[in-house]
Amino acid sequence: MTTTAGITVSKAETSKLNSLELENIPFGKYFSDHMLEADYENGEWKVAEIKPYQPLLVSPSNAAWHYGQSIFEGIKAFKHENGDAFIFRPHDNFKRFNISAERMQMPHVPEEIFMEGMRKLIELDKSWIPQRKDHSLYIRPFMIATDEVIGVRPSENYKFMIILSPAGPYYNTPIKIYVEEQYVRAVPGGVGYAKASGNYAGAMYPTAQARAKGYDQVLWTDAIEHKYLQEFGVMNGFVIIGNTAITPDLKEGTILAGVTRDSVMQLLKDMGLTVEERPISIDEVIEAHKAGTLKEVFGTGTAATISYVKELRYKDYQMFFDTENYTISTEVKRRLTDIREGKEADVYEWLYKI
Repeated sequence: MTTTAGITVSKAETSKLNSLELENIPFGKYFSDHMLEADYENGEWKVAEIKPYQPLLVSPSNAAWHYGQSIFEGIKAFKHENGDAFIFRPHDNFKRFNISAERMQMPHVPEEIFMEGMRKLIELDKSWIPQRKDHSLYIRPFMIATDEVIGVRPSENYKFMIILSPAGPYYNTPIKIYVEEQYVRAVPGGVGYAKASGNYAGAMYPTAQARAKGYDQVLWTDAIEHKYLQEFGVMNGFVIIGNTAITPDLKEGTILAGVTRDSVMQLLKDMGLTVEERPISIDEVIEAHKAGTLKEVFGTGTAATISYVKELRYKDYQMFFDTENYTISTEVKRRLTDIREGKEADVYEWLYKI
């Protein structure tokens, strides 16, 4: 056992990596040899520990299970051809994590635990990063309440952790999306902008209904009129109309401020497109489709990066897209991938070296 920069490190005796093949690995199924754990007790964070990946011993009265104080982030690390490893824009995820923590009445995680802990953890498990196109090491920081009490109030104790999972593509093929009109993901004043676990639990039933109809995800609309686009399933969404890329704005707090979303907007601008963050209705999308000016529809997110939409259905109106002829989103994905994998200059300083 060693202790550096306030983080205790206990190494696993053997690696599970020896029994795994990192090519064509399914998303989120396998986890690396180590994890980071830090506890918040008596109003302060204790020394963080990196130790072998293992189960937790948790009380049945754990407050997170009963009242949902649970948040997380999704980040990726990539390995370049020379073997160097980089994390993609982790400081942005760190900032968003603490925004979620504040909304859920949880303590902020210090940068030295989140960032330095992540760096040291990945440095230790660097060999788990797949060195293959569209593959990465998925990083999952999360925090849960740990009070052992039944009572509707903020917990006094919390546990912050980071686990790592080698990952392949989230969506292997273009997706079909059903526009949701009954159920909602988020409302103004709610927790839509936070990466709270409950947001994803509440989406599962409507998504299952969409899948029963032959669709992969739902396109969430606003809670008042069921008219304005919000998120595309678990992703931010973009539509290309003419030479303009439009994505729903963040003003009402119903949409997650995606790091990939922000990266894509920057790349689209550099490609000469006009980028608009504003309310966009499904009526506007349909009108553009009928006029032949709707060029592309796609989602963005850490897990998926960019997912091309091949069908969008609203009521009985179906919009089909030839994703093989998409040029804008495919170029954005190429540029983003090349930056992450070190094949193109990181002029935006998005990469954080391990």
